[in-house]
Amino acid sequence: MAKSDKKITPFAFDLEASDIATEKNRARDLRGSQWWKRRCAKGVCHWCAQPFPARELTMDHIVPLARGGKTTKSNVVPACKTCNTKKKQLLPMEWEAYVQSLRSHEKGEGDE
Repeated sequence: MAKSDKKITPFAFDLEASDIATEKNRARDLRGSQWWKRRCAKGVCHWCAQPFPARELTMDHIVPLARGGKTTKSNVVPACKTCNTKKKQLLPMEWEAYVQSLRSHEKGEGDE
């Protein structure tokens, strides 16, 4: 089978459990940092743009760990529990329609 014929798999199957554990430990450390606390203090979910108390925001990996994402400042955002739960292990472009529907609803579009 030629390289171009290979099917792209949605998850990074070649990840070791130890790699994911390492990233989870990095996330735990980053959650305790002043940088993360300042991000959450803004009180806005990255995905739905709704206001939340800082304590209710969770850390979401833009590129999920299961998809090969890393725990870096450029790959984590504060998210409400609802968005984080619904996003699961999807990449943003895979659930863009959901995010757009939230924003449309917020603006009152489609309520006719």
